[in-house]
Amino acid sequence: MRKLILAIVVLAVAAPAFAQIGAIRKGLETKKKIEGLKVTDEEAREIGASVSERIRQRYGVVQDQAVHKYVTLVGSVVAQEIAGDAKGFTFIVLDTDAVNAFAAPGGYVHITRGALGLIGNEAELAGVLGHEIAHVTEKHTIKAIEKSNRIQMTTETVAGDREVLAQVTNLTYEHIIENSFDRNDEMASDQAGVAAANGAGYAPNGLSSFLQRLADRNKGAAEKRGLFASHPDIEARIKGIDKQIKNDKLAATATVEARYKKYIAYEATAQADIAMVEAGASGLAEGAPAKEEPKKEEEPKKKGFGLSSLVKPAGPEKQSAQVMASGGARGVDPERDAKGGSNPATVRVGVTAAEIAEFKKGIGA
Repeated sequence: MRKLILAIVVLAVAAPAFAQIGAIRKGLETKKKIEGLKVTDEEAREIGASVSERIRQRYGVVQDQAVHKYVTLVGSVVAQEIAGDAKGFTFIVLDTDAVNAFAAPGGYVHITRGALGLIGNEAELAGVLGHEIAHVTEKHTIKAIEKSNRIQMTTETVAGDREVLAQVTNLTYEHIIENSFDRNDEMASDQAGVAAANGAGYAPNGLSSFLQRLADRNKGAAEKRGLFASHPDIEARIKGIDKQIKNDKLAATATVEARYKKYIAYEATAQADIAMVEAGASGLAEGAPAKEEPKKEEEPKKKGFGLSSLVKPAGPEKQSAQVMASGGARGVDPERDAKGGSNPATVRVGVTAAEIAEFKKGIGA
């Protein structure tokens, strides 16, 4: 009897310890899952499509097919230099005065109407698009999210679960809108964009010329804005590009300004004159007025993860709230918090290999 009582006491004392060990084991399993999170190419394309939709809802899309065709041709020429193929890339011109550009996984490259207004020639556009394309090909955003300690996962979930992918999509959107690339990623994208522009025949200093103009635009700002929200200082980026051009003997000279002016007639709006969504109204911070969305015909449901239905917030006014909420510590940024157009519909354009080849001839003309 005495032995039986002793055994019961030992088990009673050990039970909490076993439970604690079990909890620790589960915690380690969850930690391993998060650290081992890998996004497949298929998932990256779906995440990118969902993020692009939110960006379009946020800023609207310029409904001009000629502009989209031109930007797509320039982007395709550069994409061929970086990725070896222009297939899989979609170029979108956002309808806002803000000077900004966003690259989403899966090949979605966005540039604002305001950025096109500040850009002076085709070589500069090639440099900017090359920089964004490199973020996609190098999977900078996806890699940053895979390393994120903000993914929440339980031992019952797996990396491909829809809720996990929805978290990844939300973090990807925030990362892109906030231009949260680290120094190495930005410098690497600069180098790839410059090399690609030069390879296509464009003057390799196009990107640095645009960055200098952007720096002049931001002289009065107390903090980094828009494309400057990332870590490297603009001076360091320009010096890095100058060093690359010298060391690699990049000697292309074409700026193709006349063709740029033929297709792009926008003029940059001064930062002080950019209309912004008001903080405190329904949407930014506490909400901005929701813009009225055009009615869309119902499309048949697509197979797949269906991330769009899982990503929150869903409405454009709530998306604006997330933009301001995540960037609130940095204050209002006219290049990020600018008002956008009311039409988020994509402008579908197609370019053939023959059209790209013909377009290339105009670079050396």
